[in-house]
Amino acid sequence: MKHTTFFVWTLLAATLLTSTPATGQQFGPWSAPVNVGPPVNTILPEYQPFITKGGLSLYFSLLEGFGAPQTTPQDIWVAKRSSETEPWGTPQRLGPEINIPGPNRTEGQPFVTIDGHYLYFSSNRPGGFGRGDIYVSKRQNKREDFGPMGWQQPVNLGSGVNSPANDQAAFVYEDEATGVTYLYFASDRSGNQDLYVSTLQPDGTFGSAVPVPELVFGTVNTMSTETQVTISRDGLTMYFISNRPGSAIHPPTEFGPGGQPAEDIWVSTRASTTDPWGVPENLDVVNAMAGGPRVNSDYHDGRPSLSFDGTALYFFSAFRRETPTGPDGNVGSPFFDIWVTTRTKLTGQD
Repeated sequence: MKHTTFFVWTLLAATLLTSTPATGQQFGPWSAPVNVGPPVNTILPEYQPFITKGGLSLYFSLLEGFGAPQTTPQDIWVAKRSSETEPWGTPQRLGPEINIPGPNRTEGQPFVTIDGHYLYFSSNRPGGFGRGDIYVSKRQNKREDFGPMGWQQPVNLGSGVNSPANDQAAFVYEDEATGVTYLYFASDRSGNQDLYVSTLQPDGTFGSAVPVPELVFGTVNTMSTETQVTISRDGLTMYFISNRPGSAIHPPTEFGPGGQPAEDIWVSTRASTTDPWGVPENLDVVNAMAGGPRVNSDYHDGRPSLSFDGTALYFFSAFRRETPTGPDGNVGSPFFDIWVTTRTKLTGQD
């Protein structure tokens, strides 16, 4: 417990030193999504992306041996590039500190803090509190993923966050206006996948998690699925995944019949970080009002990850075929690939 306390308290101090506020930013509409393409996307399912500050590292999950899920491992990989105008390099699987061996083993939902020193991720490794727990790993060098200066043995976030259920998809947000650090994540502990939040305590641990408070008003959490949060750096916009009414109804596929609500990207805003989150809207509705195209597909869209400057939104999508890149006219996997949509910061904005 002392080690965990020190680990998380160090994270708070680092975050306070490196966060930069940005308020009142205005943007144009999101563009039509583009497949990230090879070498990131392959014939295997790549999903759960996370783009780091600076946009030079893209972490994601890869499901190997797709088609045999009872024994299929899922690992976390990273692709790098030298600048935001350069193509992505060949992805590498993170080391055994993060991706432990064994069948039915899952590591995923990576999230790297703004300072680049802490990696949060979900794992069903032995020794946790439930079917899936959230862990955090530290590295000395924020540009190194491997070796003595890279990611080290992770620490379980403890029983304040983790439960006997499946807890996943961590997102840490430090509110500079109030000095409070929040951990948003998803859990099915209530029997339904909902969004939860935990607050960093004075002793350096995350406190007991509660549903996102707007559950009381029936806005964020519903009887549908809510999961995979990303929050803008000013704390005023939250993107998340839901199949609530208003989501697309997917057509049939080889994986099952159609007619069910698809998981879409939704967006909620608030006037300040002390205000409650507003009633969410489907991202396609918001983007259409801004004169933009559709972003969500007819199938499963997931894990939105907003760039630090707010101009790119990475996510994964299934069965999407808008921008064929292969010689056979298909794009990567027949199931999940990573996509990105971009927008322009309006003139005169910081």
